[in-house]
Amino acid sequence: MQSRKEYEGYVDNIITDRALEWLSRRDDKPFCLFFWFVAPHAPFYRPRHLLDLYNGVAIPKPSTFDEDLKGYPGKPMAFKNADNKIGTTVLGNDDPRSLEELVKDHFAGVVNNDENTGRIMGLLEKAGKLDDTAVILSSDHGFFLGEWRFYDKRFMHEPSIRVPLSIRYPRLLKSGIARDEMALNIDIPPTILELAGIKEPRWKDWVQGRSLVPFMKGTPPIDWRKDWLYEYYEYPADEQVRPHRGVRTDRYKLIHYFLPPQEFELYDLQEDPGELHNLYGDPRYAKLAADLRNRIDQLRKETGDEHEYQMPNSFEYERQKL
Repeated sequence: MQSRKEYEGYVDNIITDRALEWLSRRDDKPFCLFFWFVAPHAPFYRPRHLLDLYNGVAIPKPSTFDEDLKGYPGKPMAFKNADNKIGTTVLGNDDPRSLEELVKDHFAGVVNNDENTGRIMGLLEKAGKLDDTAVILSSDHGFFLGEWRFYDKRFMHEPSIRVPLSIRYPRLLKSGIARDEMALNIDIPPTILELAGIKEPRWKDWVQGRSLVPFMKGTPPIDWRKDWLYEYYEYPADEQVRPHRGVRTDRYKLIHYFLPPQEFELYDLQEDPGELHNLYGDPRYAKLAADLRNRIDQLRKETGDEHEYQMPNSFEYERQKL
């Protein structure tokens, strides 16, 4: 059995050092490197050289930061009663005590991400491999930075579900191009497989996502997705975010908190991008709400998500917490 080895330093810098070491040993054969940063994630530790970054910089409050003082008008109880809020002790030392603390620590983590990404890109450039390497930079989720006094993710609202995605590969993709189509993290595996030259029939039946390579080539599919299914189920857990499902289209979003008492949120993202006005229950939107509820059912069938949610028993919950 291999003995445990401990490293001194900031974890993302150490991981980057290891990645650079591995890359420097590669010959001219093709390679694939999966590299996952920890920051900007709780616990919000900073590297030493960024400890005083943003000192004296004012952090503006999001427009919805004080909505809790108004009773979260229009929001369901499932939203109001969640515990992943700034200033709420849920996860011990991980909990931000103020908006300023949260935002500055989060941004410092992103700066460190940029620095370490630059180190990897620099090595590839020095080795003459940068323009022959597809670089995909993304994340696993968005993050509340004080909207409705929340931090973390979990809810289906825009700050939580919008995820950055950028791709650099000069062989296929011109620089400076931005697209508005809805891409999901499940699209990344088939994209990598196609870039690696693996033909579709080998993986199309077990991958729900779709390759983004046609977009890189400038030939977007005409049948690209028009909506997608969201589901959150980690409950009760520490944050007390109730399980919910939803569907998001280009314009509309319906969120269904499906445990009794059932609650809903419906938004017109074109007219209300800040998700301030819950339209569910308004007779003018009854047909839209019904259509979106039906679409959730259809998407669940398409993805094989046909089992009903089961509340974990106390043992399972304690095990999850560990």
